[in-house]
Amino acid sequence: MAKPRYEQIKTYLLDQIEQGLLKPGTKVSSENQLAEQFGVSRMTARRALDDLSDAGFLFRSQGLGTFVSDARPMSSMLEIRNIADEIRDRGHICEVEVLALEKVEATEQQATWLGLKYPTAVFHSVIVYFEINQSGKRQAIQFEERFVNPFLIPDYLQQDFNHTTPNEYLSRVAPLTEADHIVEAVLPETLSGHKVEQHLNIANHDPCLKVTRRTFSNAGIVSVAALVHPGHKFRLGGHIHVS
Repeated sequence: MAKPRYEQIKTYLLDQIEQGLLKPGTKVSSENQLAEQFGVSRMTARRALDDLSDAGFLFRSQGLGTFVSDARPMSSMLEIRNIADEIRDRGHICEVEVLALEKVEATEQQATWLGLKYPTAVFHSVIVYFEINQSGKRQAIQFEERFVNPFLIPDYLQQDFNHTTPNEYLSRVAPLTEADHIVEAVLPETLSGHKVEQHLNIANHDPCLKVTRRTFSNAGIVSVAALVHPGHKFRLGGHIHVS
C-alpha cells in the first residue's frame, strides 16, 4: 500500500535531515513549494510540516518560515508521552530490550516513594529503548528503571514489554491523574547492577539527562521511574501557551 502523500513528504524531509543535507538552522521549503514539488494541496504539505514540527525535527518562526531544529530527538517536559510513540512520530522504528522484570524487596526510600509501608515487595522493570532510523541506524535512546505498586497493578509482571511499553500498559489499566518529575544532568551510573553507559553505548564521562517521574491514578501512586537519556543524542522541550 502506498504511503499517504503527506507521509511521502515527511520521509523526504527526514531523509534530507538524516543525510545532513538539511542541517540544524536551515530553512526548509515552504508549504507552497512542497505542494508544487509533490503535486499535492497546500493543506497536505502543511500537515507534513506540522507533524515534523510536533516531533521536534522542525520549528516554525512567525513570518520567517520553517527551519530544521537541533538534530537530536526531543521529548516533551510538559506531557507524559510514550517513548515508543515519540519514536514512531519521527517515522522511525522502536525496539526494546527487557533487562529485568521481577518482584523485589523495596528499600525504605522506594516504599516511601510509592506510598507503601516498609518493608514491602514491589514490581521492578529495567528496559532499554532503541530507535532505528530510515537508514537502518540503531541507537539506544532511553534506559528506564521502574518500580511499580503491586497492590494497584497486580498483573504487571505478566506483561510482554517487547510488544507494549510500561507507559502504554499503565496508562490503560490505571489512567494518569497527576505526575511529578525531576530533570537532572548526571553522569552515567549503575542502576540495579546495570551499567547505564554500556546499555546506552556512551562513555562513563558522557553527560546524561535523567528524568525521575512519579505517576498517580485515582487509586494512588502507580509507579516511580528513572528515565536516562544520552545527553548528546537527546533533549527535552515544550511549548507553553499563556492565555
